[in-house]
Amino acid sequence: MKIINLFSEKKCVFSIEVFPPKQEASFDAMLQKLDALAALKPDFISVTYGAGGSAAGRGTADIADYLKNTLSVEPLAHLTCVNSSRDQIGTALDDLRNRGIKNILALRGDKNPNVPPKDDFHYASELAQAITEYGGFSLAGACYPEGHVESASLARDVESLQYKIDAGVSHLITQLFFDNGTFYRFLNLARKAGITVPVQAGVMPIVNVRQISRTVALSSASLPHSFTKMISRWEHDEQALFDAGIDYAISQIRDLITGGADGVHLYAMNNPEVARRVYDGVSDLLEDLNA
Repeated sequence: MKIINLFSEKKCVFSIEVFPPKQEASFDAMLQKLDALAALKPDFISVTYGAGGSAAGRGTADIADYLKNTLSVEPLAHLTCVNSSRDQIGTALDDLRNRGIKNILALRGDKNPNVPPKDDFHYASELAQAITEYGGFSLAGACYPEGHVESASLARDVESLQYKIDAGVSHLITQLFFDNGTFYRFLNLARKAGITVPVQAGVMPIVNVRQISRTVALSSASLPHSFTKMISRWEHDEQALFDAGIDYAISQIRDLITGGADGVHLYAMNNPEVARRVYDGVSDLLEDLNA
């Protein structure tokens, strides 16, 4: 199944993101987590990029394979290109095709100052074009409600999305954000710029202090007063922060659903309990909307 078809079947698509474990010993535990996430019946599960030659020995394709062929959940396999040659991308596409994977999120990937990048691909749009020429896949792309950190401005970043669309990207997933106003402003700019493809809103529940210093800082997402107030109030109470972070994400998603978002993409950090709590808090709206 091609994920783009879901957007014509449902008013709001709900998906979850997972990432490959870093250690081989964690892979069986990862499969148990996938079983729990699949029980929530998301429309699809995306799998971040992790090469098979990593310390875990298991990468994106293995997890996508398990989702597709064991759990019957449609996977969206991430593929990055900044450190890949054209031949390496071709090999990865062969592997995904042989496993029956039909959906790819085409990404440039993060530049590593200690690793000289390859010269075959410089932008996600170039990777998307290569995948389109290869054929047989439905493509998603990333977008940034507050603009990519390397872009001169939000307006310029929105304009550059057209390159991805022209290269074959049929739907977009946003980076995480904590202020829904930034999503609505971005979406308005995108529509005015002629970007008509479905856009899923990316939401990450912040449920522990480690996420604040790591994930939030790396994302460069702005922090509204309601969010910082929540953190300052509960940062020294582990359980209270967990509950408050879940509630904040539920509030965000309920507003996005009622506000007409094409879909919601949950960055659950491989935590089935977080995903279940959030889904339980929004499932009534999703079921009513998609009935």
